[in-house]
Amino acid sequence: MLPSAINAAFNSSDKQHDPLCLPNTRIDVLKQIRVWADEDDERRIFWLNGMAGTGKSTIARTVAREYHEQKRLGASFFFSRGGGDVGHAGKFCATIAIQLAENSPSLKRYICEAIANHSNIASQALRDQWNHLVFRPLSRLDADSIPSPLILVVDALDECEDKKDIQLILQLLTEAKTLKAVQLRVFTTSRPETPIRFGFKKIPGDAHQDFVLHDISQSIIQHDISNFLRHELEDIRKEYGIPKGWPDEENIELLAQGASGLFIYAATACRFIREGKLFAKRRLSLVLKRDNTVTLPEKKLDEIYVTILMHSVSGDYDEQERRELCELINQTLGSIAILFDTLPAASLAWLLNKPKEDIHQILNDLHSVLEAPESQEHPIRLLHPSFRDFLLDKQRCCNPQFWVDEKKAHGSLAESCLRLMCANLKKDICDLRAPGTYAREVQVDRVEQCLPTNLQYACQYWVQHLQKSEVQLDDNGKVYGFLRNHLLHWLEALSLIRKTSEGVLAIISLESMTMVSDIWYI
Repeated sequence: MLPSAINAAFNSSDKQHDPLCLPNTRIDVLKQIRVWADEDDERRIFWLNGMAGTGKSTIARTVAREYHEQKRLGASFFFSRGGGDVGHAGKFCATIAIQLAENSPSLKRYICEAIANHSNIASQALRDQWNHLVFRPLSRLDADSIPSPLILVVDALDECEDKKDIQLILQLLTEAKTLKAVQLRVFTTSRPETPIRFGFKKIPGDAHQDFVLHDISQSIIQHDISNFLRHELEDIRKEYGIPKGWPDEENIELLAQGASGLFIYAATACRFIREGKLFAKRRLSLVLKRDNTVTLPEKKLDEIYVTILMHSVSGDYDEQERRELCELINQTLGSIAILFDTLPAASLAWLLNKPKEDIHQILNDLHSVLEAPESQEHPIRLLHPSFRDFLLDKQRCCNPQFWVDEKKAHGSLAESCLRLMCANLKKDICDLRAPGTYAREVQVDRVEQCLPTNLQYACQYWVQHLQKSEVQLDDNGKVYGFLRNHLLHWLEALSLIRKTSEGVLAIISLESMTMVSDIWYI
């Protein structure tokens, strides 16, 4: 069975509350996408690019939903940095192949044949996976065996961690043009970052259509954002029993102007206002009081983030309490921002060695920027990647209490992972008492009981956090002590959670770090 990224599809359970475009909004861009998708256009790739917060993912979900309902969506992959399997390209091809197989019996047969002929395909290079699992099965189809054109949606390509993988994916997607029996059209979104611009420059101009989202007429964007705000604020008004007439048109237009073309500003402001509950009207006034002389979109977004963070520490605290609260917020948000996979609140608390109730309270005050379910067993995630960018950029996060020093944060998480593993890893951790037992024979429930989510995370990612911290290793440090006492325990744990290959790569990475440290000391 192919390993897949279960949260990659547009309609995966973790995206069920993510919005679609409201009626009568994004009319022009959706019209252009439909014309490209439905008519005989030689350009097989549509690149929707735009700065952070311009609504790319919402459009991508809308497109995916529309063609899914027409039974013309072949597959979708929504990248998300820090989202585990959707943060990198390792399972990209396998995930696309599985979705294609689910949508076409003919494709399923050819893909299954490819898996049977290449049993180790999941561990092969990205290009080989694409050729065997996607391109060749599509090329074997008869013209009438699948709806055509078939749409593939790839959202947030810039969120893929490896820049070389991004450019390779673009090269592979370009090959869609050579398919004869079926037309595969690829709709992809991203920020206009250098690796992606460079990748598209390598593709012939007649192979792709580009649409720059933030170049749309300001009046059209203002109209769409105003409609969005009316819809959201009317829901808030009804939810909290606020009399009709709130907010008035003038305040809606002022709020829309404050968004400076960023849908994420409008969405974040509405979440902040909604979280005020009985004080929703006061929070709207607070947002509208921000500095109206600031016009740059990114600066406007930074302002709303600062407002939300400052409001989370605006209670009746003395100086010492406020300092400790800010430190806890910084550590909590910094960890969430740089995690390589999402974690539930309970697991995050255990990893950070903090009381669960403290972490829960911090998260409870930050629903405007975080998706933090009531259940402490469901993963926490940032509502938008722009908040991560804000936290990690000292120039943007001008309040030093909230700025996250990325290297220091990675170092702290590496230490937390080591602490957790040293305290919990041991020989025969699942108490199997049978050294020759295959990992696949151990029940999943037993593994999860003996290796809870936080410990699995620590085993899988501690080396990556160590690398990102850029610390110098030495023979008397915590890493050396851990490897001396727990190397075999760690490898056993990795095998039980089916991550042995990641362990091999981690050891190679540690070796390279040791070599760099040796050079540094010389």
